[in-house]
Amino acid sequence: MAMVVKNNMSAINTLNTLNKNTNALKKSLEKVSSGMKINSAADDASGYAISERMRVQIRSLDQANQNAQNGGSMMKVAEGAVSSTVEILKTLKEKAVSAANDTNTDSDRATIQKELDQSIDQINDNANVTFNGQYLVDGSHNKKTDETTTTMTNQSLSTDTASNTNLTDLRARNGDSLNIHSTDTVTVSYVKDGKTYTSSMTIGTATTLKGAIETLTGNAITVKGNTSEIGVDGSGNKVYTPSGQKAMTIQSASGGITGQIGGFTMYITDNKGNVNKSANASLDAFDETIRAQNKSEDNSIVLQIGTKAAQSINVGLTDMKATALGLQGKDGNTISVGTQEKANAAINALDAAIQKALDQQTTIGSIESRLEYTQSNLTTASENVTSAESVIRDADMAKEMTNYTKNNVLLQAAQSMLSQANQSSSNVLSLLQ
Repeated sequence: MAMVVKNNMSAINTLNTLNKNTNALKKSLEKVSSGMKINSAADDASGYAISERMRVQIRSLDQANQNAQNGGSMMKVAEGAVSSTVEILKTLKEKAVSAANDTNTDSDRATIQKELDQSIDQINDNANVTFNGQYLVDGSHNKKTDETTTTMTNQSLSTDTASNTNLTDLRARNGDSLNIHSTDTVTVSYVKDGKTYTSSMTIGTATTLKGAIETLTGNAITVKGNTSEIGVDGSGNKVYTPSGQKAMTIQSASGGITGQIGGFTMYITDNKGNVNKSANASLDAFDETIRAQNKSEDNSIVLQIGTKAAQSINVGLTDMKATALGLQGKDGNTISVGTQEKANAAINALDAAIQKALDQQTTIGSIESRLEYTQSNLTTASENVTSAESVIRDADMAKEMTNYTKNNVLLQAAQSMLSQANQSSSNVLSLLQ
């Protein structure tokens, strides 16, 4: 090659190579220092976009997991309150059973009543439990429901029992006669708005089941009849007897919590005052199948447990106050155990309250269990997406260190060669000597 001064092509070519090596080393340093092979969209435009979308998903999954954990904590607080209420109701039933025993004096029953009143007050305190300032089981988080009426069903009477069947003709489920006579006395007790009502009448020859119940309750309870379809719940779903067979059904005359009936008791005694146990076993078997509720809009708790809109769990928490459980009236009156008859009615009222509380506890428990599965699923999903994102974005450090070493050596070689190329132009000066 000719010796020139103006354009030192060897130096220019070497400088270009040096710049390339410098850029390559710069990228290698960036990858090694960050641990990622894609640090900007310029490195891999499509890979960068896919990776960023995955990162959005990972962060959303992690937040959804946190939401599920927080939701589980909320449910534990609610469950604790309801569990306490269940324990109180167990004790109250124990006390009511004790009060129903005539070994107790009126003074004894008055003492039991004081304990009962305090315990019912504690039930109201339990219903006011809060989580992050939100009341949980005071009825403020009901699901949407229409007004419902207390409905009770008896599956111990014969399937062909009709509302106009005479009491003396009643038979048990197995077809055996209940041995009720026209000289016997029928007594009905029930609790409404916190007050216990008790009435009795001689049966006579033409006293029907419907006539006895509606007369003795002053039409506060109506006999719906013998059906397989009990009615509809607050969501408009049809409710059937658990056995699927026809059963005698009664309901309160008015709907909502203020009209609910609890503690319905019906029993027979003969003209000597003896209890007809076989008859009472069948007659005192009206179980609540539809709970009385007030009309409510959808105020259920929404737990966002997914990365997409509306991927959520709706939790409806019912009213656990004593009024809603049928233990207290709107004026503050509580169920009474002041007499043997009232204590008997209180036993049945407490059975119904326990069933309501256990139903709520079961609902909360099922949500807690579901949230645990949700957390496990979200954790696994986040792990898998993170793994996929790592394949796209993370650098193979062994490979990148090899590239870094190579680029570093090439940079040093280019620097050395550029120095040599710049020296070649000075050789021309020797021609001028």
